[in-house]
Amino acid sequence: MYKIIEKTYLNPTVAKITVEAPLVAKKIEPGQFIILMVEENGERVPFTVADFDSEKGTVTVIFQIVGATTMKLAEKEAGEYIAQFAGPLGKPTEFGEVKRVAVVGGGLGCAIAYPQAKYLFGKGVEVDIIAGFKTRDLIILEDEMKAVSNNLYITTDDGSYGEKGLVTDKLKSLAEKQRYDLVIAIGPVIMMKFVTLAAKEFDMPVIVSLNPIMIDGTGMCGGCRVMVGGKVQFACVDGPDFDGYKVDFDNLMNRNRAYAEAEKKAVEEHKCRIGRTEGH
Repeated sequence: MYKIIEKTYLNPTVAKITVEAPLVAKKIEPGQFIILMVEENGERVPFTVADFDSEKGTVTVIFQIVGATTMKLAEKEAGEYIAQFAGPLGKPTEFGEVKRVAVVGGGLGCAIAYPQAKYLFGKGVEVDIIAGFKTRDLIILEDEMKAVSNNLYITTDDGSYGEKGLVTDKLKSLAEKQRYDLVIAIGPVIMMKFVTLAAKEFDMPVIVSLNPIMIDGTGMCGGCRVMVGGKVQFACVDGPDFDGYKVDFDNLMNRNRAYAEAEKKAVEEHKCRIGRTEGH
């Protein structure tokens, strides 16, 4: 059993929990993920680590409350326990020799972009973060991202905060002034696709994180298979980070749509159980 040390809501649909897991915290590196189970015999769900503290032995994950398992996890409070918390899994991000990096996060992807930026900033790399959200109310980790970057640029679709527009527009405008040694894109698959295309215009290398497509986290289910450079790869064991230029994003987006109906059904069933009275 693993104790939840702290729990907070970053916005109405996004929660952050810090879990006591010293063995995981000791070995985890940016880009890797964990698998947790809220209850024994429950669903195994992969989460990319948002932060960790090796000395305190804690690991932090941020998640959106969208499915049955994340709904159950959100019902847990600080001081309570979850059944399993395993990791680290996946390969750490390989940044190479870089001096100036653009970290581009979209929505909840900012929770995964944050530790990447934090690691690089701590190594003396010049880091610009471009964080995109639909609207002001959905912004997360603004202060945290500001603390681990030379410049933080926030964009919103509706212009309610920061600059109105897309992260790709901001990336292009910055790249016109000075080229980045590396672009790291983390967020919805379609966002990562267009960030990759934008970076290509300036011949800048791109790393994309395909954690959103992972299911069992071990490569056994095959659900996270993706075509990379014309070859089948598995996000959980071969990634989750890949060269953005080599990823077949269109194929990936088509596959992702296959899970939408099943997830919707699971959510409705969980809601029904919550509202059901004893004996009925």
